[in-house]
Amino acid sequence: MRAVTFTEYGGPEVLSVAEAEEPHAGPGQVRIAVRAAGVNPIDWKARSGVMREVMPLEFPMIDGREAAGVVDEVGDGVDGVSAGDEVFGFSVGGAAAEYAVLGDFAGKPAALSWEEAAGLPVAVETSVRVFNLLGGLGAGQTIVINGAAGGVGTAAVQLARARGARVIATASERNHEFLRSLGAEPTTYGEGMVERIRALAPDGVDLAFDTAGKGAIPDLIELTGDPASVATIADFSAAELGAKITSGAEGRAPGALEEAAARIEQGEFSLPVAEAFPFDRAGDAHRASEGGHVRGKLVLVP
Repeated sequence: MRAVTFTEYGGPEVLSVAEAEEPHAGPGQVRIAVRAAGVNPIDWKARSGVMREVMPLEFPMIDGREAAGVVDEVGDGVDGVSAGDEVFGFSVGGAAAEYAVLGDFAGKPAALSWEEAAGLPVAVETSVRVFNLLGGLGAGQTIVINGAAGGVGTAAVQLARARGARVIATASERNHEFLRSLGAEPTTYGEGMVERIRALAPDGVDLAFDTAGKGAIPDLIELTGDPASVATIADFSAAELGAKITSGAEGRAPGALEEAAARIEQGEFSLPVAEAFPFDRAGDAHRASEGGHVRGKLVLVP
């Protein structure tokens, strides 16, 4: 089968479309004919080697961690899913290929395009996992989401609002109207962020979620008054300040994909696709992700 692969750490240029061995569904898994695969910061961080100490790779590697497609194999112990069903979820062994095995998946809402569905798993599961790590999020609470216009941030804003929380979202000014449309109160990040957020929430904020990893942890701790009320997915030095870090290695949040699908069906959630790239432009997709400032998700299509 054709797949986006790489055989060494390096820049986006190490990605290429090559032949790879077809995977097959094991117990508890399904195999899909891939219609689209999501692109996430974790993909280029893994490819570049910056995470090799905590997440070493075995080459050759197939790129990607999330995909959407049509089931064509069902493993032992899987109930309620048949060949021909449309699903989205987390891949086992790579997503950017003609076929991918999913180990955690849910039915694709009929209203979603393949590209939209492929961009859901990482963003929604990460958001729910962070909320759980922070002890839960609900009505009456105020949360700051730092770097809120990207894929994870966009999902977190909507899921937090659906839980009844007030959301203060940081992003560049060009994304403020977009964040207002999601129900957040936007402000800019960087110098003076503490003062700007205090002006919006003079009674303080309860929790903070950092998706950007650009040195905001001290400010977020100052705003919440408690390092344990701050979580990050992008700043691995945050533990030195007492903040919480999650990479997903500790396990995924149960029910996150089903929650997203249900909220989509109810018209309470959407995740825009910023751009779709063909497999042979996977390097360009990684460059766009690495450059930041992407509103919504990037995806690859066979």
